[in-house]
Amino acid sequence: MSVSNITIYMPSVLTLIGIPGLESVQRWIGIPFCAMFLIAVVGNAVLLMVIRSERSLHEPMYIFLGMLGATDIALTSSIMPKMLGIFWFNMPEIYFDSCLLQMWFIHTLQCTESGILLAMALDRFVAICYPLRHATIFTHQLVSQIGATVILRAAILVAPCLVLIKCRFQFYHTTVISHSYCEHMAIVKLAAGNVRINKIYGLFVAFTVAGFDLTFITLSYIQIFTTVFHLPQKEARLKAFNTCIAHICVFLQFYLLAFFSFFTHRFGSHIPPYIHILFSSIYLLVPPFLNPLVYGVKTKQIRIHVMKMFCS
Repeated sequence: MSVSNITIYMPSVLTLIGIPGLESVQRWIGIPFCAMFLIAVVGNAVLLMVIRSERSLHEPMYIFLGMLGATDIALTSSIMPKMLGIFWFNMPEIYFDSCLLQMWFIHTLQCTESGILLAMALDRFVAICYPLRHATIFTHQLVSQIGATVILRAAILVAPCLVLIKCRFQFYHTTVISHSYCEHMAIVKLAAGNVRINKIYGLFVAFTVAGFDLTFITLSYIQIFTTVFHLPQKEARLKAFNTCIAHICVFLQFYLLAFFSFFTHRFGSHIPPYIHILFSSIYLLVPPFLNPLVYGVKTKQIRIHVMKMFCS
C-alpha cells in the first residue's frame, strides 16, 4: 500500500481537541482559565503603566520587570483566545501555518521569559555584591542590549523547530492534535516520517536554554546569599534579602512548573493524557497570572505607585 493511501498529504487545517478525556467539562474549565487570563493581562498592563509613568522606577530591576510583564501578556494572548474558542464555542480548527506560528510564538516567549529571569538574577547579583559599581555596569544601554539579545536568542533557537517540521514532513498520520494549543511535540507526533531529528533538536533547545539560565541563576543567588549572610547588621541583611524574595518566588514557580510539565510529557507514559494537557496549560498560564501579584505584594515601590494611581 502506498504512503499516500494511509496518510494525509500536507494538510491545510488541523484540529485541536482541547483536553482529551475532559471534553464534557471543558466549558467549566474555561471559566478559571479565562479569569486567570484576564487577571494576567490587566495585572501586567498595570505593572507596565506604573513602570513607564514613574521616573523613579526607570531602573534596571523595574525595566526587566516591565519586559517580563510584556512577555507574559504576549504569551497568554497567543494561547488563550484559541483555547477559549475550543472550550466555549466549539472552534477546534486552525490553519496548519497558523498552528506553526503559534508554536513558534509560545516557545520563543517561554525562552524569552527564562532569559529575562536570568537578567534579573544578574542585576540583583551586581546590586547586592557590587553595589557601588551597579550604576556603571547596568546602564540603560546595557539593559536594552540584554533585552534584544534575550529575544534574538529565543527566536533563533526556536526557528529551526518550525523549519524542520515545515520542510521535512509532507505526510501526516492524522490532523487531530490531542492538545489545547499547538505545542512542538504534539505537532511532531502527527508526522508519518522519522521524527528523531525533531525530538533531538527540541530536547537540545530545552536543555540549552534551561540549563544555561538555571545554572547562572543558581550561581547568582548562591553568591547573593553568601554576601547577604556576611553583612554585619541584621537590618541590612533583611533589606537585601527582601529585594530578592519576589524574584525567588517567580523564579521557583516558573522552573518548577516547567520541569514538571516537561518530564511528565516525555517520560510519564502511565499518566493520563488529560493530566499532561492540564499541567502544560497551567504552566503557560500560572506564571503570567502570579507575576504581577507577587511583585505587587512584595515590592514596596510598585505597591505604593499602584495605590497612588488607583487613588488618583
